[in-house]
Amino acid sequence: MMGPSVVLRISFLLVCLLLQIGMLWGQQGNRDVYVVYMGAVPADSSGNILKESHLQLLASVLQRGQHAEKTLIRSYRHGFSGFAARLSKEEALAIGRKAGVVSVFVDPIYQLHTTRSWDFLQQTMVETDPNPDSDPASSTQASDTIIGILDTGIWPESESFSDEGMGAIPSRWNGTCMKGTDFNASNCNKKLIGARYYKDDGAAATPVGRATSDSPRDELGHGTHTASTAGGNAVVQASYYGLAAGTAKGGSTAARIAMYRVCTFNGCSGSAILAGFDDAIADGVDLLSLSLGASAYFRPDFDEDPIAIGAFHAVAKGITVVCSAGNDGPDAGTVVNAAPWILTVAATTIDRRFESDIVLGGSNKAVSGEAINFSNLEKSPVYPLIYGGSAKSNSSSSDVESASRCELGALDGSKIKGKIVLCKHFHNDSPKMSKIEGLNNSGAVGAILIDDLGVAVATAYVSFPATEVSSQAAEEILTYINSTKNPVATILPTITVTKYKPAPMVAYFSSRGPSPQTSNILKPDIAAPGVNILAAWIPSDSSEVPQGQKSSAFKLVSGTSMACPHVSGIAATIKAWNPTWSPAAIRSAIMTTATQTNNDEASLTTDSGSTATPYDYGAGEVSPTSALQPGLVYEVGTEDYLQFLCNYGYQSSEIKLITTIPDGFECPENSSKDLISNLNYPSITISSLMGNGRKIVDRTVTNVGAEEETTYVASIQSPPGIDVKVTPSKLQFTKNIKKLSYQVIFSAVNSSTKGDLLGSITWSDGTCKVRSPLVVSSN
Repeated sequence: MMGPSVVLRISFLLVCLLLQIGMLWGQQGNRDVYVVYMGAVPADSSGNILKESHLQLLASVLQRGQHAEKTLIRSYRHGFSGFAARLSKEEALAIGRKAGVVSVFVDPIYQLHTTRSWDFLQQTMVETDPNPDSDPASSTQASDTIIGILDTGIWPESESFSDEGMGAIPSRWNGTCMKGTDFNASNCNKKLIGARYYKDDGAAATPVGRATSDSPRDELGHGTHTASTAGGNAVVQASYYGLAAGTAKGGSTAARIAMYRVCTFNGCSGSAILAGFDDAIADGVDLLSLSLGASAYFRPDFDEDPIAIGAFHAVAKGITVVCSAGNDGPDAGTVVNAAPWILTVAATTIDRRFESDIVLGGSNKAVSGEAINFSNLEKSPVYPLIYGGSAKSNSSSSDVESASRCELGALDGSKIKGKIVLCKHFHNDSPKMSKIEGLNNSGAVGAILIDDLGVAVATAYVSFPATEVSSQAAEEILTYINSTKNPVATILPTITVTKYKPAPMVAYFSSRGPSPQTSNILKPDIAAPGVNILAAWIPSDSSEVPQGQKSSAFKLVSGTSMACPHVSGIAATIKAWNPTWSPAAIRSAIMTTATQTNNDEASLTTDSGSTATPYDYGAGEVSPTSALQPGLVYEVGTEDYLQFLCNYGYQSSEIKLITTIPDGFECPENSSKDLISNLNYPSITISSLMGNGRKIVDRTVTNVGAEEETTYVASIQSPPGIDVKVTPSKLQFTKNIKKLSYQVIFSAVNSSTKGDLLGSITWSDGTCKVRSPLVVSSN
């Protein structure tokens, strides 16, 4: 038996040991991944020297016994300087006070920009074209353009990425094809010329049953979809189980593709996104396409936003960066990726509808519905039809309203078994797929969802007979149910309807302006197809395979994720035709040639039928052919963006760290957010024209059209209640004069003019029309 002194001694030693373990846990356990952003790469630094300086900086804040090499996760040393490391909060604060550090922030997790709820499965479009080789995107001229894509990876065996008939890889390409799980260098070819991946080193846990591989191979489908939309080959006889049949192709079929897998099942970590930017800049891409971003409800400032940071340095190197606007619409002020050096894309519908109609008993009346299902129901209306509100469960927690929405547990299974159930569906309800699963498990044979908001986006229900209708169409069904003793119906399988009018329409999910960050710059910039887009998919996905079928090589998906690569492909074609054009010139060509009318020759609308505005679609719907010959372009250089940062509120000392700037650069004393309107942007936005106020905005255009003498004349559509004058009203270009400036003078007609007021300025030489939208907010 031990004596009291021995017990006390052991107890003391145990306490000491526990204290040491606690201290060690404090050092190692409570640590997050932080990104340390240090701005531009110093001119006299090599990659190895820069990494060593990152390690030294990291070591200076770590406690004794901690190793910088083990704490460091990634070092950025090509396109910009910085690193990601596991730090405590105190260490992060300490490193933020060090000289040369622009910002330190917790590694954010961004999301892919498919539709906002998970019941819209990840998709993108490579649209049907009856003559796939008739456009500039397939010319040999485009074959040297390299599109870099930051996404979920790629399925290299897809026919969309075949290199048949392609020439040698451009000699300027510096990238690599990383070996990984089920992926070798041989998976790359003359089409897919590069593939990288970044290990998921963040704190987020991988979902149960999901193993995130260390490989460029796509496990989600999203990256394969966006890559084939931007630069996929023309693939004939493509379809989604017979729907949307035709030739699937990308926006620039001759372009090369480089994939940077920055996203996993956990999302897209900011540190991986920055690593993708850093490598892509060094690899030699011409353009970067990102169908991902922050939520509208988590909006970091530019110096703490990995996409804004990476895009800034990419654009400074001449790389165009195209990003999705987000899927938090239709609420105003939800647009993300709103930095002025980013080309921001909203989503619209196309002239194709996936119709799944309801046939009612008695008169065999057909009611129009929209969804994707491969219904095996009888074509005749023989199935009992019931309204959810009439099938309320006897549970004390159930109520008629919940039952009418077919919420889980609200329905009596015995009342809906063997029947088609009519349900309301609202924006904040349980996901549609959850409702459908509940109905299916309770024995219902079909479902009709009433959804005014999302009815224009065909949800893929696949094997379960389900469709969606508007409230107006639902009234007809409810009238039939209420006036018939034994109402019956059936749901027909989906058919493809083309040449649908009106189209395009702005999709309900597409995020809207104005941007809370950049209210004096119009965002989004442009709109493109993003609803039910057909593009390549991964054959390993068995989640939506109709009974008795194999996985489809193509899939229909919706989201601004799908709109973004449409514009990326168009931008790649413009770059191929004009190799010396800057990212700003390419953006300008796309914006100033956009259209604001639909195939009914009427103004663009939203999918709810209301008139759309530039806050919905930016400059308008992208026009691929017109963008190749814009006539005039609005150039913006790095120094212009620096001036923007001054006006935004950054100090000269911060800006000098972000990029290499001319000696003596200082922010003007009169810098203010109101002056952001003077950035040489293709659109003009004034956020606060007070009372009878007056505002003058400057713009400069560059002639990229006629080589000889040409004159452009301005035509003005003034916003209501605002007097707009352009001086001079004529711009005369010659062989030697390629750049000319003009001023736009805005004057409020009277103090009662209020709200967001819309107009435009169009310059024309009789051949080219160069249009700039005007948005004036009068208080």
